[in-house]
Formats: sequence, C-alpha cells, structure tokens
Amino acid sequence: MTEPNKTNSFKSISQIGISDIVGAGVVAFFWFYLATLLDVEIYGELHYFIAIASIAYIISMIGTRDVVTVYVSKKIKITSTLFLLSVSAGIVTTIVIFGIFYRIDAALLVLAFVINDLAIGYILGQKLFNSYGKYILTQKILTLVLGLGFYYIFGVEGIIFALALSYVHFVIFVFRGFRESKTDFTLLSSRSKFIITNYSLNLFGGFRSNLDKIIIAPILGLTLLGNYALALQIWAVLILLSSTIFKYILTHDASGNPNKKLKLFTFFSSIAIAIFGITILPLIIPELFPKYTGTVDAIQIMSICVIPATVGQIYYSKLLGTEKSRTILIGRIISISSFISGILLLGLTYGIIGVAIAFVLSSTLQAVFFVIDDLLKRNKIS
Repeated sequence: MTEPNKTNSFKSISQIGISDIVGAGVVAFFWFYLATLLDVEIYGELHYFIAIASIAYIISMIGTRDVVTVYVSKKIKITSTLFLLSVSAGIVTTIVIFGIFYRIDAALLVLAFVINDLAIGYILGQKLFNSYGKYILTQKILTLVLGLGFYYIFGVEGIIFALALSYVHFVIFVFRGFRESKTDFTLLSSRSKFIITNYSLNLFGGFRSNLDKIIIAPILGLTLLGNYALALQIWAVLILLSSTIFKYILTHDASGNPNKKLKLFTFFSSIAIAIFGITILPLIIPELFPKYTGTVDAIQIMSICVIPATVGQIYYSKLLGTEKSRTILIGRIISISSFISGILLLGLTYGIIGVAIAFVLSSTLQAVFFVIDDLLKRNKIS
C-alpha cells in the first residue's frame, strides 16, 4: 500500500492539529486559570471526582473510540450495535455513581464522556476531519465559557456540571451512528475477540490514566494530588503533538497506509519537546503558580515521559490498525501494574517525585515491551 498523498495528509493533519492545539490551549488556560483561583487541596479534590467519573465511563465503553474508528473506517455496519451497548452501560454507571457519591454532577459527566468518545470515534472513522475540528473547538470553548461562568455563579460545585454540558453537541453524531445501520448483535460474534480485547486494553488504559488520582487522594493527600494534577495538565500540552498525529495515523494504519516518515518525525519531535519540558518549564511554573511548589519537580521528571509515550502511541496505532490488540493489552497491563506499584512504593517514600518517577517508568516499560515484541515478530518472519 502506498503512502497517502502528502497534500491530503498535511491538510487532514492540519484540520485535526489546529483544532487540537487551539482547543488544548483553551482548556489549558481554563485549568491553569482555575489553579490560580483555587487552593491546592480544592484543585486536587476537583480532579479526584473527575477521575471517578472517568473510571466509570471507561467501564461503560464496550464499543471503545478506537474500535468505532476502525470499524467505521472499514465500512463495517456495526456502529449502532456498539453505540447501543455503550450508551446503555453509560446510563447504568451514571446511576451507580450518583447512588454511591450523591454527586449528580459527576454522574452526568460519565454520560457526557461516553457520548464524546463514541462521537469522536465515528467522526475519525468517517475521516470527517473538518467536522472534528469544529466540534472539538466548540467543546473546548464551552469548557472555558461554561466552566468559568458556572464557577463565578455557583462556586466550585458548578465546574463539573459545566464540563458535562460542554459535550452536549456531540449527541448529533451519536444519532447519526444509530441511523447508519440497524442494531444487529449477530455482527458481534465474529468480532468479539477484537472488541473484548480492545475493551480490556481501554479499561487498563483508563485505569492507568485515572486510578492514580483515586489512590493518591486518600493515601498521599489532596495537596499532593493538586500539585500532581497541575503537572498532568502541563504534560497533556507537551504530549499534544503525538496525540494529534495518532488520531490521523490510526485511520490510515487501519486502511493499510503505514505513514513511516510521519511517525519518524513525531518521534524526533517528542525528544525536542521533552528537552523543553526539562529545561524551560521549571523556570516558568513558579512565576505562574507560586502555590503549587511540588509541580516544578514533578513536571521536570514527567517531561521525559513524552518520548516513551509517543513511541507507545506509534506502536499502538500500528497494532490496533491491524486488529492485533492482544499485544497492546499486555503492554497496558505492564504499564498500569508498574504505575500503581510505583505510586505505592515510591510515592510513599519520595512523595510527588516518587509519583512522577512511577509515571515515567510505567510508560517506558510499555514502550520497551512494544519495541521488543515488534523486533521478535520481524525476526520470526525473516
């Protein structure tokens, strides 16, 4: 299979990239501005409940975003079936979260996350990159406008409500997905292995991204969590380039286009970004966030993680595009087990520095596993 047309590739990446970069800038401003308004403990508590909602939504996503992207790209009429399963599970977990925590805001955020993921999977699978840009930017702007508006009107309690409302416009694509094909559960049987494996790896990936906050809060305290949450917001900006390109290359890996040059460019860019995070950010953070003293040490270490995280995304796209999810699942298990162990061992001993080291170590082990697995498979074929 030949490489995709360079002009079309650049245009598509630009449509995704501009919206992701501008959108990330808007959301980053929102969270950074909130950090200047809130005490470290309150900032940590806010992210604690968002993490709970995130875990619940991950459990609900039977039809994951990447599975939807792959099957829509392959023109397999299974979209409405996957949507029905995920939305139904989302409603159940929404009720459960409210029943446990009596937080209607966190409960509604679960359903909002489900709608968002299904819609984005559909949009990317259809290669509607222009629509992707418009809808993502709308959501990010709503996050800023509603988030700050609700904060000043209702206080901290209004922020998560605002986040949930910011995803409401994605419902349009969920309806499109339902209309695209009839619900047919017989289509699941021949693809159950791929769907279940991807659900499992999405589950482990979601735990990797959110379980840390749920563990840190009761064990290491909300102050440490607040500093760590701000470091994660900064790291999300650093990883933005590779995350943006991943959304593009997955659709083409699924179609048989390898995009080797683009992947190589992404890898070398991640090295430059990591160096920036290590050397420049520690000089900027104390000036902007004087209350968040622990964030400086954390982000200096976590910046290194941009490199292995990028490598992991490149291999993730390659493996997922060919429906070889078992390797990804093993990598995710290695990542989350090493991360949680690292938090409990290093975090308790070294505080936020230990948590940051565990963060880097978990992504590095996953990336090393993907590389070794690929080399062994190449040697076996040759």
